[in-house]
Amino acid sequence: RRYSILKTKNNMFKENTINREKQCHFCVNNVRDIDYKDIESLKTFLDGHARILKHKKTAVCSLHQRKLSSAIKRARFMALLPFING
Repeated sequence: RRYSILKTKNNMFKENTINREKQCHFCVNNVRDIDYKDIESLKTFLDGHARILKHKKTAVCSLHQRKLSSAIKRARFMALLPFING
């Protein structure tokens, strides 16, 4: 467990609050295969410059991060997603 100190509006500190880590979006929803044709769900894992977001930011496990990156690359190759926004 990770403990931290959070500052509140009254400038008081709350100690020993637990920061809960996010769970993988695909593991929670029991997604086996990530479809490269599902553009709307893939866009949620891209930033404003159409770069793939890191797993620390999206809280996706390493297995699904690899599948997600290959699905995004396939969608880019098939011209469903842009390589860059600009």
